[in-house]
Amino acid sequence: MLLHLNPDNPQPRLVTRIVDTLRQGGVIVYPTDTIYGLGCDIYNSKGVKRIYQVKKRDARKPFSFICADISDISGYCQVSNFAYKILKRHLPGPYTFVLEATRQVPKLLTTNQKTVGVRIPDNEIALAIVRELGHPLVTTSANTSGDDPVNDPDEIEARFGKSIDLVVDGGVMMGDSSTVISLVNDTIEVLRQGSGDTSWIEQA
Repeated sequence: MLLHLNPDNPQPRLVTRIVDTLRQGGVIVYPTDTIYGLGCDIYNSKGVKRIYQVKKRDARKPFSFICADISDISGYCQVSNFAYKILKRHLPGPYTFVLEATRQVPKLLTTNQKTVGVRIPDNEIALAIVRELGHPLVTTSANTSGDDPVNDPDEIEARFGKSIDLVVDGGVMMGDSSTVISLVNDTIEVLRQGSGDTSWIEQA
């Protein structure tokens, strides 16, 4: 089912409807500032397992998640002063930062090294959903593993069908995936170049 939200001022009643779906273990597709994301409540293991099935993804590859602001990130990740300055300078934005996870992060979402990827996208719809949910939202590209992301809401609905519960329509998106940057041990390492500019790293 397609839900059309105002990209600048998402309708509260529709945001509430989306969050109710997430709390019941639902899986949604929603817009970010890069591409469409496939998501669920990080604390609903049923939803997380469904996303693995939808994507046909190796269970050893954890998903990242979205927080509403930097203060939220500090509850789920170890944020040093070094990392905080970088997060504050570049978020919200088209980056996924990899940090050491705290115990609040479900094991399904952490790597063997106990790290996790976290985002704050510059997208009002995504942030409104996370704020209403009250804790992070799983994020991974809206595609099956190995395929290109799908960025047209109508095509997303046609492709995924009943395997997901809602497609949150934020218009056609033509961006690239987020840039993934590790800040573990206060060392900057680009793990994947995407939409986010990385020229600032030379001065960091």
